[in-house]
Amino acid sequence: MARMTLNGIRKNFNAVNVLHGIDLEIADKEFIVFVGPSGCGKSTLLRLIAGLDSISAGEFRVDDRRMNEVAPSRRGIAMVFQSYALYPHMDVYENMAFGARLMGLNKIEIDRRIDEASKMLRLDPLLKRKPRELSGGQRQRVAIGRALVRKPKVLLLDEPLSNLDAALRSDVRLEIARLHREIGGTTIYVTHDQVEAMTLADRIVVMNNGKVEQFGSPRELYERPANTFVATFIGSPRMALLNVERSGNHLGLAGSGSVTLDRLPPSDERDLVIGVRPDALTVSTSEATSGFRGNVVYTEYLGDNTYVYVRLGDGTLVSVRSSDGTALKPDAPVVVSVAPEAVHYFSRTTGERLAA
Repeated sequence: MARMTLNGIRKNFNAVNVLHGIDLEIADKEFIVFVGPSGCGKSTLLRLIAGLDSISAGEFRVDDRRMNEVAPSRRGIAMVFQSYALYPHMDVYENMAFGARLMGLNKIEIDRRIDEASKMLRLDPLLKRKPRELSGGQRQRVAIGRALVRKPKVLLLDEPLSNLDAALRSDVRLEIARLHREIGGTTIYVTHDQVEAMTLADRIVVMNNGKVEQFGSPRELYERPANTFVATFIGSPRMALLNVERSGNHLGLAGSGSVTLDRLPPSDERDLVIGVRPDALTVSTSEATSGFRGNVVYTEYLGDNTYVYVRLGDGTLVSVRSSDGTALKPDAPVVVSVAPEAVHYFSRTTGERLAA
């Protein structure tokens, strides 16, 4: 088992507060992804779990055992870094065996573990090659294999795909998902790429400025973001946020007209923020259409979908998904209509989600 509990975890570097009281409960065998912008504290939190940095305050437990003072080598945790960190003078076998030897394992056990890991990662034909003879994706798999040979209860991966090109990222992402299913351990994966987070995670930890903004399944985060930060961070293209003024059932947007919606939050706030994703919008050139008015900025054709980017009257840029491949000329006047059932409401004051 590898159930983890983080209570009030804080990290200070001298006078700089990096993590501000992180509370998480991670179940055994979960695939957890830490996601957030650069500098939000996700890699720092991973290093605290690994034991590479000390915890300033709070408590970290694995299966109810306090880990704050336990040495990294005794935590049953293995980490794969952003850089491959392979020994260039050692072949694949020796790179994978290095950590196992430090654990005091005998040659028979080391060979057994390397054989198992290399087959799992499809590295069998490469065991005698040096790192310089491998592709980027193969080197990353060796780095993962070196961690797996230690038979960790918890596998930590710190942005392992950031050095790979787009095609390799997709391939290795599938390998990591398959590995997690096969080894059955608990995995924590750090990335700033929300697509990786959405496709890999059982649950996602969205971090910002050293705090957890929301912790939930990909579906929960996408369909019910807790605040405007999560709403715009999860989903691509990002959700558009519109500062509207409420008057009864009418929501007005400066310089763009208004829309009438029946399902509104019971809040008595007059100034609201509404969030709309590209698939909740439609674009029309007919002036008779109800919606917000704006002008086309450009059209992005992606084969199966077309995204039309429109600048509304208040200056907000929204993206509208269209499946018919319609190309609209830049600066063309259009009307953007909103699907009422797909609107998200947020407080203009706090940014928190409002129930409708």
